[in-house]
Amino acid sequence: MIYLDHLTTTPPLPAVVGAMQPWLGTQFGAPASLHRYGLEARDAIDEARARLAKRVNADEPEEMLFTSSGTEAINHAVKGAALAKRRFGSHIVTTPIEHPAVLGSIAWLESHGFSHTQVGVDGQGRVDPAALGQAMTDETILVCLHHANLDLGTIQPVAEVAELTGARGIPLFVDATASGGWLPIDVQQMGTDLLALAPHRFGGPKGAGVLYRKRRTGVENLIHGGMQENEFRAGTENVAAIVGAGVAAEQAMAALGQAAADAAKLQVRLLDGIRRAVDGVQLNGPEPGTERLPHQLSLSTEGVEGEGQALMLDLRGIAIAAGAACTTRSMRLPPALRAIGRDADLARGTTLWGIGRDTTEAEIDRAIESFAAVTAKLRAMSPAG
Repeated sequence: MIYLDHLTTTPPLPAVVGAMQPWLGTQFGAPASLHRYGLEARDAIDEARARLAKRVNADEPEEMLFTSSGTEAINHAVKGAALAKRRFGSHIVTTPIEHPAVLGSIAWLESHGFSHTQVGVDGQGRVDPAALGQAMTDETILVCLHHANLDLGTIQPVAEVAELTGARGIPLFVDATASGGWLPIDVQQMGTDLLALAPHRFGGPKGAGVLYRKRRTGVENLIHGGMQENEFRAGTENVAAIVGAGVAAEQAMAALGQAAADAAKLQVRLLDGIRRAVDGVQLNGPEPGTERLPHQLSLSTEGVEGEGQALMLDLRGIAIAAGAACTTRSMRLPPALRAIGRDADLARGTTLWGIGRDTTEAEIDRAIESFAAVTAKLRAMSPAG
């Protein structure tokens, strides 16, 4: 099987699996316990926290908080920051192409009296920092922006936006769940106050999310009970997943430059090959280069449905995604494609390709050949074909 769905999730790195194994068996203690088993678990979590803090250049390990997923980290950041700042205002600024967890959290906040403004993006999915700045008002208490868009591959000008939010004292939340492990992440250079990571997208396990919270950035607790995570998130920690997340961050970030360069070459090979082999294919988002994730392609094909292409490729031993990466089972037009003005009929023919660290040229070439074959077959089956 050729796995080209690394946007949705990635296989755990061998070192990650090895590091997790003891915490799924003999080292089963709860970190809150005072005996040896508990102290060992607590030390393991502290080590993972320190590893992640180093990889994003946080001031101190305590700024790294563990959740159950990237989605929970996003929810906690958006809802928690807004609720903490409510006495100063109730307005949030974002874009229409954010992760469903961001837009869903804002929708929940609106049902509790908040409001928000969506700043449009250009045809490549890039937001204009000046437009974001103009959308901010005296009531604005939070700005939400992704580092890179999972569905379009577009990298956003986070540091430029941070200059504007910082000058006005408005917290900036950055969703890095798509870029973690593939782009450099330095919270100091980015100027972000809150940042979410999803370790399962860079060789870590599912069941762990990470939220960076800059010191003194107000965030309300959403889960109450115990005093875990520095009293930020109640509940017994998933020690095995947290340990795995720390190892994944260390390994992925250490190999970042080479992995990104290798993936970028395969990205160009895949795009050029499909363009030569299949007519009527449009790239969504920027051309490969510095403004695009190095391992992602979003392609819309005329005269077919992306879901059909993905299913037929699966039968040929090739795994890709269709539609939007986080809502593959939905037949709705992905918001990101709507925002860049993609025609609804063409958007239905969208497939998402995620290259991995172990992907080979031979696998890319086979995927191109198979994609051309299934597209031709689907077009021949279509009444319009």
